[in-house]
Amino acid sequence: MMAGPGGESQAGGGPARHIPVLLDAVLDALSPHQGAVFIDGTFGAGGYTTALLEAGASVIAIDRDPTAIATGQPLVARWGGQLRLVEDRFSNLDAVAGDPVDGVVLDIGVSSMQIDQAVRGFSFQKDGPLDMRMEGRGLSAADVVNTMKAGDLARIFGILGEERQAGRIARALERMRAEKPFETTLDLANAVEKIVGRRPQEKIHPATRVFQGLRIFVNDELGELARALFAAERILKPGGRLVVVTFHSLEDRIVKRFMSERAGGQGGSRHLPEVEAAAAIFEKPAKSVIAGKDEAARNPRARSARLRLAVRTGTPAGEPDFALVGLSRYPRPQAVGER
Repeated sequence: MMAGPGGESQAGGGPARHIPVLLDAVLDALSPHQGAVFIDGTFGAGGYTTALLEAGASVIAIDRDPTAIATGQPLVARWGGQLRLVEDRFSNLDAVAGDPVDGVVLDIGVSSMQIDQAVRGFSFQKDGPLDMRMEGRGLSAADVVNTMKAGDLARIFGILGEERQAGRIARALERMRAEKPFETTLDLANAVEKIVGRRPQEKIHPATRVFQGLRIFVNDELGELARALFAAERILKPGGRLVVVTFHSLEDRIVKRFMSERAGGQGGSRHLPEVEAAAAIFEKPAKSVIAGKDEAARNPRARSARLRLAVRTGTPAGEPDFALVGLSRYPRPQAVGER
């Protein structure tokens, strides 16, 4: 799952009523109505899905986290055939849906449910296994930290985590793990704090960016995002709406570049021979939306959220082009089918 946190919850039947960031803006962008069919590719706690259902639409909700699927079953029972909840990666959303849909919404990041569970290893606020796997399969964060070369760790911390001292941290961790492998979240967090130090006035823990980089790498979050965008392109009807909410610049850069490129080229550089502009697969993207002052004050997670909208044209979907979204610059596990 790649659902962003950033919401409040209320007690009630089924999963807690989750109100994700930019909910009103998401609904405005999707324009849900009776008879419409939407894909919520990042179900999480069901915030967007519930709002779409209440507007009369049908929803195909997807999540790669089996915990989210289990906690969402009461919602499925409540809404009957109006909601289909599927355990899968959202990069497969077109195969899951089968038939063209009216809209796709993606909320990118890690869910508050995952952060709150120490056993998942996403946060160092509570000690837990150094895991971070959304599906519980594949390489864990401990595997990465304890086995990868310092140079590779530095790229993960520096590019995906945007950590300025990535090289220094990676080299020190390589030395420290030789004496004792890192097993828990606090093992790693305390080690990073020891390496770089921490000023009393600093509000952000020095390990925050290291954890971000590891989580994105372990779950191939940027690769999944790129594949999901191409999948959405294939499954949206003409006039269908693609809405993506991101929480940091790495994700937003991919979304912005995808929407801009798929809106059609400009015919090449004025210094080169004229070439025919590519047919627009999406209309020119709308201006991005950020949270207002009230929402940002009520929910700190909303402060970094940004919504982008693109509307599908009738032009046939193009071939997936991962260079188009700049994916090659990001360190990530080898993805099947991209070579």
